[in-house]
Amino acid sequence: MDNGEQYGSVIELSVTDAANERIDRWLSQNCDLSRNRIQKLIEQGALRINDQPCINKKVIVSSGDWLQLKIPEVEAFELTPEAIPLDILYEDQYLLVVNKPPGMVVHPAPGHPKGTLVNAVLAHCGDQLTGVGGVQRPGIVHRLDKDTTGAMVVAKTEPVLHHLQGQIQAKTAQREYLGVVFGVPKLPENQDVGIVDAPIGRHPRDRKKMAVVPIEKGGRRAVTHWRIQERLGNYTLVHYRLETGRTHQIRVHSALLGNPIVGDMTYGSGRSIGVKLPGQALHARQLTLTHPITGKDVVAIAPLPPQFETLLQRLRQR
Repeated sequence: MDNGEQYGSVIELSVTDAANERIDRWLSQNCDLSRNRIQKLIEQGALRINDQPCINKKVIVSSGDWLQLKIPEVEAFELTPEAIPLDILYEDQYLLVVNKPPGMVVHPAPGHPKGTLVNAVLAHCGDQLTGVGGVQRPGIVHRLDKDTTGAMVVAKTEPVLHHLQGQIQAKTAQREYLGVVFGVPKLPENQDVGIVDAPIGRHPRDRKKMAVVPIEKGGRRAVTHWRIQERLGNYTLVHYRLETGRTHQIRVHSALLGNPIVGDMTYGSGRSIGVKLPGQALHARQLTLTHPITGKDVVAIAPLPPQFETLLQRLRQR
């Protein structure tokens, strides 16, 4: 079961161990919600224990308890088309591939009600996206982090959306990234390729972050293929290919290797390298998929953003 926050859903959990823990702490360790978020839900009367209401976050859970936590419907954002320029890599009547710039959020969320990729795509496509994939994320097949740049595909019809999402899940769509990391990844002599197979889940203490979390603790399988593209002194340009697509996957796996992405303030050291970056130096370089209608390959290559190019030039000059 995916115990993430799905609005309008009910998270149901059985306590199988003699936890002897406060219920807010136990829930934060066993579902993909922050402790603060859980406490607020409890105060709002969203929790039931053994089919009885519970509004006390200090209740101690016991083995055999059955918990039900209701996630209320989120207040919908009013999506307004905004004439924001798009860097279009491919487009036809069925789908659109764009080169997402740094600093752009994919869809409206608390703190980012406008200026998102969705707002821009709505203005570009007009009424064609109405009802495609739901009201809040029309046409969105997959996402990129706010400060990660590069190729993203948007579906213009419901059948195309489901077909593309199926390709992502079946791993037939190829997503390739370039990232600059600190140091040089360790590999056996005369090799320049590696793989990270480590499950990822919500960080147990900082719920705004992801971390390597065992499957039995709620982590989900995550596999990243990587190879050294170019050695740059004490830095390395790395090519990544995603086999799975977990939140912050490349950033977490790079940090696990001991080589965090340059500019990553969440999983890296935050060290300055003399080049002003809008975020982490991670770019979705190439997206390869099968066109849902024609059956032909669509290969979209996103040019590196200027800041990324500047970073590479500076490192090559050192």
